[in-house]
Amino acid sequence: MSDAPQPIRVLVCDDQELVRTGYVTIFSAQPDMEVVGEAGNGHEAVREARRSHPDVVVMDIRMPLLDGIQATRQLAAPDAENAPKVLVVTTFNVDAYVYDALRAGASGFLLKDAPPAELVNGIRTVARGEALLAPTVTRRLIGHFAEHLRPADTSRPARENVVRALTPRELEVLQLIAEGLSNGEIAAAMFITPETVKTYVSRILAKLGLRDRVQAVVLAYRVGLVSSTP
Repeated sequence: MSDAPQPIRVLVCDDQELVRTGYVTIFSAQPDMEVVGEAGNGHEAVREARRSHPDVVVMDIRMPLLDGIQATRQLAAPDAENAPKVLVVTTFNVDAYVYDALRAGASGFLLKDAPPAELVNGIRTVARGEALLAPTVTRRLIGHFAEHLRPADTSRPARENVVRALTPRELEVLQLIAEGLSNGEIAAAMFITPETVKTYVSRILAKLGLRDRVQAVVLAYRVGLVSSTP
């Protein structure tokens, strides 16, 4: 029996055949990735994802019949079974698209002009359950997104529930995640190892019933653990 890790199963969704072919070529050349399907519109994306059970869906926003955001909403909904991670890749660097994509359940957002190595790394990043935003999208953007969704009342009971569920150390990690720090930066700030940070992150997600770091960041802002104001 082989102990080799299973490859990341990738579904490529884009309405341009040339773009899809390029992605498939790049991803198939990676030793830790396997392309399990392609889709040219949102309906095909949903159908193929449910057929092939990918780990990561690379999703374009502008597609016919059903756009990428609507497709993401169907695939990554909180009640979706075996929901894949969705990495949105688009030519449009518009805040509204980022808001809509993250609200729909996407774990990452990159621009199509990103170098191939950055795109490949993006797939690995979201497959690990980490949030990913394009370098041109500021760290504070998720904060503004969460602030935009915050209810009129800041939900003190919700905040208290989060605080009660986590240890003080886990709460500190959650706050640093919400401020946009990477695992390495959190490790340096807390004088612990990156492996210990990963353990804390896994515990936080499990205790709060969250799928990934994006959801953790949004929750932290919504219950007022951190503020998006400068």
